[in-house]
Amino acid sequence: MHFYQTERIALFIDGANLYATAKSLGFDIDYKRLLSLFREKGQLIRAIYYTALAEDQEYSSIRPLIDWLDYNGFTMVTKPTKEFTDTSGRRKIKGNMDIELAVDAMRLAENLDHIVIFSGDGDFRSLVSVLQEMGKRVSVVSTLQTQPPMVADELRRQADQFIDIADLEQLICRDQASRPMRDGRSFGARGSGYGSRQTAAYQDSDDLSEEV
Repeated sequence: MHFYQTERIALFIDGANLYATAKSLGFDIDYKRLLSLFREKGQLIRAIYYTALAEDQEYSSIRPLIDWLDYNGFTMVTKPTKEFTDTSGRRKIKGNMDIELAVDAMRLAENLDHIVIFSGDGDFRSLVSVLQEMGKRVSVVSTLQTQPPMVADELRRQADQFIDIADLEQLICRDQASRPMRDGRSFGARGSGYGSRQTAAYQDSDDLSEEV
């Protein structure tokens, strides 16, 4: 990764996309280590995490993670998922956060030098292009180490810098041996632990489907 120490940096994290990327590579992300890594690279102004929530559920498996991030240096942007039934009778849940991420990146760009987008979604190519026209450096974090790759080729080519998250694994992976008890009691407080079944039960996605 190439960053300048004087750069004002912000992280824009597509939660569903980052989760899918890490899962495909077979490791869990330690968000405390992730934040520390980028704080070392420059002047980290903001780290924003975007995710959709099914608000009608009595308990959401991702809520503990959201609470932990909110207490430990991340700005959380959430919205309710939308549920509908397609023509084949399958129930689908949509929770796309692309618009929110793009609007925030444009709104904050004036006070930033380097924007880091954690997503491989090709729809962000236009956003990257506009930010570059504003004189901003833009890095994209995703991976090429899966089949198929998690990052769209057009997005990777447009970015000033592509960072393969597989290359960061040893710097940001979660230590399996130091995981807290999975009883939910460690959530909602400042600390290093954040989660009960963070990956296995994470149901955030642009398009989730289940039989009805």
